Amino acid sequence: MTDSKYFTTTKKGEIFELKAELNSDKKEKKKEAVKKVIASMTVGKDVSALFPDVVNCMQTDNLELKKLVYLYLMNYAKSQPDMAIMAVNTFVKDCEDPNPLIRALAVRTMGCIRVDKITEYLCEPLRKCLKDEDPYVRKTAAVCVAKLHDINAQLVEDQGFLDTLKDLISDSNPMVVANAVAALSEIAESHPNSNLLDLNPQSINKLLTALNECTEWGQIFILDCLANYTPRDDRESQSICERVTPRLSHANSAVVLSAVKVLMKFMEMLPKDLDYYGTLLKKLAPPLVTLLSAEPELQYVALRNINLIVQKRPEILKHEMKVFFVKYNDPIYVKLEKLDIMIRLASQANIAQVLAELKEYATEVDVDFVRKAVRAIGRCAIKVEQSAERCVSTLLDLIQTKVNYVVQEAIVVIKDIFRKYPNKYESVIATLCENLDSLDEPEARAAMIWIVGEYAERIDNADELLESFLEGFHDESTQVQLQLLTAIVKLFLKKPTETQELVQQVLSLATQDSDNPDLRDRGYIYWRLLSTDPVAAKEVVLAEKPLISEETDLIEPTLLEELICHIGTLASVYHKPPSAFVEGSRGVMHKRLPARTESGEGTECPDVGNAAGGSAPEAAPSIIPSQGDLLGDLLNLDLAPPTTTGPTPSTSGMQMGGMDLLGGGLDSLLGGDIGGSPAMGAGFGAAPAVMPASLNAPVGGGLGDLFDLGGGVGMPMGAYIPPKTVWLPAMKAKGLEISGTFARRAGVIQMELVLTNKAMSVMTDFAIQFNRNSFGLAPAGPLQVLTPLGPNQTIEVSLPLSTVGPVMKMDPLNNLQVAVKNNIDVFYFSCQYPISMLFVEDGKMERQVFLATWKDIPNDNESQFQIQDCHLNSEAASNKLQGSNIFTIAKRTVEGQDMLYMSIKLSNGIWVLAELKVQAGNPNYTISLKCRAPEVSQCVFQCYEAVLKN
Repeated sequence: MTDSKYFTTTKKGEIFELKAELNSDKKEKKKEAVKKVIASMTVGKDVSALFPDVVNCMQTDNLELKKLVYLYLMNYAKSQPDMAIMAVNTFVKDCEDPNPLIRALAVRTMGCIRVDKITEYLCEPLRKCLKDEDPYVRKTAAVCVAKLHDINAQLVEDQGFLDTLKDLISDSNPMVVANAVAALSEIAESHPNSNLLDLNPQSINKLLTALNECTEWGQIFILDCLANYTPRDDRESQSICERVTPRLSHANSAVVLSAVKVLMKFMEMLPKDLDYYGTLLKKLAPPLVTLLSAEPELQYVALRNINLIVQKRPEILKHEMKVFFVKYNDPIYVKLEKLDIMIRLASQANIAQVLAELKEYATEVDVDFVRKAVRAIGRCAIKVEQSAERCVSTLLDLIQTKVNYVVQEAIVVIKDIFRKYPNKYESVIATLCENLDSLDEPEARAAMIWIVGEYAERIDNADELLESFLEGFHDESTQVQLQLLTAIVKLFLKKPTETQELVQQVLSLATQDSDNPDLRDRGYIYWRLLSTDPVAAKEVVLAEKPLISEETDLIEPTLLEELICHIGTLASVYHKPPSAFVEGSRGVMHKRLPARTESGEGTECPDVGNAAGGSAPEAAPSIIPSQGDLLGDLLNLDLAPPTTTGPTPSTSGMQMGGMDLLGGGLDSLLGGDIGGSPAMGAGFGAAPAVMPASLNAPVGGGLGDLFDLGGGVGMPMGAYIPPKTVWLPAMKAKGLEISGTFARRAGVIQMELVLTNKAMSVMTDFAIQFNRNSFGLAPAGPLQVLTPLGPNQTIEVSLPLSTVGPVMKMDPLNNLQVAVKNNIDVFYFSCQYPISMLFVEDGKMERQVFLATWKDIPNDNESQFQIQDCHLNSEAASNKLQGSNIFTIAKRTVEGQDMLYMSIKLSNGIWVLAELKVQAGNPNYTISLKCRAPEVSQCVFQCYEAVLKN
């Protein structure tokens, strides 16, 4: 008969009978009694009264009985710690039993008895078992160390168990190695700063050797441990990848995902032009596709992980679109996930296939799935511009079906298409307006109202349409009310005479009759704007909207990097970092992908010297970006800096002066042509080929008096420093207000910050980090806030900046995105620095070089600007500009007009040449700027204006 009989009895007075049976002399009766006790314990009866009797049964050679007694002990040791001590002697004895199974059982149970009083007695037996000759005992003891560490960390450290564990990584038995790695990883997670898993090439080699021979769970432990290692260079990462790749064909999906995690991480370090890199991409696709033939639950986990992989490296699965097509019998959660991945993989090559599939899905019966499919068609239009027209006609076909929820979803996505492609598909508005009455969902109503408001001038009866929504204003959801308010204000600004009553009606409904603070505030803002300055209102409300992109639903890159490091864990299914859902996780480590190595892409970090054995770049000030870290992401975009070869495209935004304002006059002043122009570097940031030996050396040949500089340039004034402005208001940064400015002092750029604490709590642990920017600005040291910032306290800090940080072209060029961290949170803001901060002290060009360079730069690169209301004479202007490192090379007077020729050198080697025309009595100056990188001209002009007018 099976053991189920033990669970069927419900006799009273059972404890007394069991006590007698436990003390019986017959072994079989004892075993029966212990089984009955365990059965009662399992169904929740309290059998703790039998503790001493059960413990007495430990003295036996019968392994089955021993296991049962140990099971009982684990359960009741906590509630009976004093009695549990009675069992210690038996444990110690069992740890020296000739049978390795009993030794292992004793050490396993010891680890499970979480009683402080007992732990110290268990150290000696555990030490022996860690060095046992039998690998089964050693592997069990390794896990026991992790359990003991959780109960009493100090004891484990004092007894030297951690060192013994580290030694076990070199054990001859692969299962012992795997368990040692698992135990050390577990301990390291609770102590993120301890360097327990001190991985080096030798230990990695031992782990890779053990990898081939362990059980599947042992392999997962080892692979997870490998994922925490950062190889020294691309050669080492390639060698590890080669040895991990065979795991991709394992039958256990957890092993496959752990192997994918290791490969995804180490691929970061491989140069993209390496043959092996392409091979590895090809090898990653089949195992991921195979995971999709498992049962639905496994498919879902695989799809969630694939979703992350596709966002990081879409090229892995770009040819595998068909496996993500939905099957009729897929559960809804699998269907929705597949749909998401299809859109991520959509490209010009496969869009026809994808659209045909999506149109099919839109006629399914599952409402949620149909909605998502319609929305997916819209996302395809936004992602693949060539397909937009086809997508719009597909959506119109779907609207003609008159299926209510399909129509509503289609209207929501068409609104987004209008945002992406303005003035392209507005012909469909009439069709949309026909379906106005059928809309009952807030999102669809809000989308339709937005369309009517945005294109009011093209819809004859726009006022009637909006008025029909206004009738039930108070019954609408907040989303619709806000949209309706904005749409009517837009309509009023476009057709003021016809809609005055309508706008007054909606403003009074929003401000007087509503108790929603958002709606009231927006209503008051519009009311004040319209009543005080209708022109400003028009500029604000009808401003050009930024185009939307498909990237909006991508996971932001820092979070994506962290999740890639957690592939195959719960974090990769939730798409949240472990710190977001693991309670009481002490100091959760934020994992990051390694940076690509120097040999991989030379363009990635131009400032890092590679001569002395490729010295590593200095670590940037570390801010651990949090989950919503917009900036952390930007900080990791894989973008190369502006290229140093090839011509720079000229900007069309400025008015380009085709005529040469220098005329032919300068040639004659210099006594004829200088025999051809010296060749100039053709690229962004190229310096003149003929550089003066000393930039301030006097020029011979009697030119000094021709360039009337003898008395023309007086003493330079100090550099211009813009006034401080508020960069981060307190309401956006939980009480921290940051204002500041930039200054250049003695050749060093300073960011001068004023930090004010307007919160109630003390602020500490300040740190700062910049996003990549056009000129490589980066903090030259940490943010020095030495004392805690108390409530209502203000502190001024000066942060020196360097120009050797990573480069990425910004818009506008002088935009700087900053992250500031303190003990409360990480905050982001952007500010604009005056480009004059980058004008270097050795920017005075020699005269012949100036003339040759001016002639060498194409006329298309010349920009002309007006500086108005400036009342300085040429001498004062020259002195003022020299204070900001804008150097006057020459001055001449033509028909009562002073011409100043100036040179500027930026910190990245770009030269800007200028001609400034100053006429006595005329407050308007004309300035011509010539530069090989015409993008900078606008910023340089703004600096001229700021310096001369302040």
